[in-house]
Amino acid sequence: MAEISRLQVETALKEFIDPNLDSDLVTAKAVKEIQIEAGKVSVSVVLGYPAATYKEELSQLLKERVSAIDGVTEVSIDLSWKIVAHTVQHGVKRLKNVKNIIAIASGKGGVGKSTTAVNLALALAQEGATVGILDADIYGPSQPRMLGISGQPESKDGQSLEPMENHGVQAMSIGFLIDEETPMIWRGPMVTQALEQLLNDTQWKDLDYMIIDLPPGTGDTQLTLAQKIPVSGAVIVTTPQDIALLDARKGLKMFEKVEVPILGIVENMSTHICTSCGHEEHIFGEGGGQRMSDESDVEFLGALPLTMTIRKQADEGNPTVVAEPESRIAEIYREIARRMAGKLSSKAKDFSAKFPSIVIQNN
Repeated sequence: MAEISRLQVETALKEFIDPNLDSDLVTAKAVKEIQIEAGKVSVSVVLGYPAATYKEELSQLLKERVSAIDGVTEVSIDLSWKIVAHTVQHGVKRLKNVKNIIAIASGKGGVGKSTTAVNLALALAQEGATVGILDADIYGPSQPRMLGISGQPESKDGQSLEPMENHGVQAMSIGFLIDEETPMIWRGPMVTQALEQLLNDTQWKDLDYMIIDLPPGTGDTQLTLAQKIPVSGAVIVTTPQDIALLDARKGLKMFEKVEVPILGIVENMSTHICTSCGHEEHIFGEGGGQRMSDESDVEFLGALPLTMTIRKQADEGNPTVVAEPESRIAEIYREIARRMAGKLSSKAKDFSAKFPSIVIQNN
């Protein structure tokens, strides 16, 4: 029987390019250990992104490649993931109990950003991560309704708030603190201060990811938030139409200016699917998100259709990812969420938590 070498196993594993990393797992340093005993090969893989619904498929794909090596009689793949903190803007203090903050933004309103944000948060939770969502739209908070949460948050110490929770996701929104019908007639500085309080005064519980549903636009509020909130990465949501893409580019430029990495672009309402006959049509134009991605050298994370189901389920507080987890649309949200988290996992890591604080005392 031919002797199997570690190099042969690594070469076989390199044949598979992980779509969530755009890299093979050996180059991405996800392969932690290879053990070879006679014809038996065991491989330990630790991903930097959650992959609960993808684990079985990925393990099988890797197993097939290693099994093709001459002399291999048995293959076992031990696949897990470990989510670590990644770097944020220089000079911005990291939030306690939150490893990574991902901002979901759009240059303009009406592109389905909040619906995308909540479904991506729920998708990350389904993939095995601990997730929170902060509704940063003070003037039009929509996450309480989309998550099906009512009532007000508790305060155990009279100073901080306990996050609300549903569908396995922690949440905070100004919508939990005011009546749904009450308009917020606040100027910019008050909005920024309120958001900072919602973020910092909430007792988040060991989050791998916090999704921030930013208000639409690129004004003072968005810029201030991008400068004060420790963001690890941002995702731009757009529709294919030219006017939405024009505004989406402004959002992209804003994050570049404050040194927040763009994890990718999501094209929402890519096609319209008729509820009566199933006919699919590009009513807002075609391929705009992909073109923007190519021109800006930014990842295209995926495209979502315009269907009544997505809107209806979000309005009912039961978004598609949890309402119909086996559906193709829920699968697309999970694919986008994995690509988003995979893209973040390749960014620089933050090791500050591992270093002890140095205190100088005058005795």
